[in-house]
Amino acid sequence: MATYRRLVINEVGDVTVVHFRDQKIIEDLRIQELGQELFQLVESENRKKLVLNFSSVDFLSSAALGVLIKLDKKVKAKQGRLALCCIRPEIFEVFKITNLNRVFIIKSDESDALAAI
Repeated sequence: MATYRRLVINEVGDVTVVHFRDQKIIEDLRIQELGQELFQLVESENRKKLVLNFSSVDFLSSAALGVLIKLDKKVKAKQGRLALCCIRPEIFEVFKITNLNRVFIIKSDESDALAAI
C-alpha cells in the first residue's frame, strides 16, 4: 500500500475508510495533492468502496468539492460506491446549497456510511 501525506487509510472489510490529515482543505496545492491521493486509491489500487470521513475537517473550499465530484465519477466508472460521513453542519450547508447532498451518499456517522456501501 502506498504512503499518503494527506490521507489516513483504514480497511473495514472490503471498504476503504479515508480520514483526512488536514483540518483545513483550502489551499490549492493541498487540494491538488489530496485529489491525486484519492484518485490513486481508485485508479492504481482499484478500490471500489470508499467512505470519506470528514470528522477532522473544519474548512473545505469549493475547489475541494470539485475534487470530490471527480472522485465520485471515477468510483462510479468502476461500478464502485462512495459515501461521505461526519461532515460538520457548516460544511454540510455548502453541500445543500450546491445540491451535492443529492449527488453523494452522506451519513452522519461512519457506521451508517459503511452500511450504505
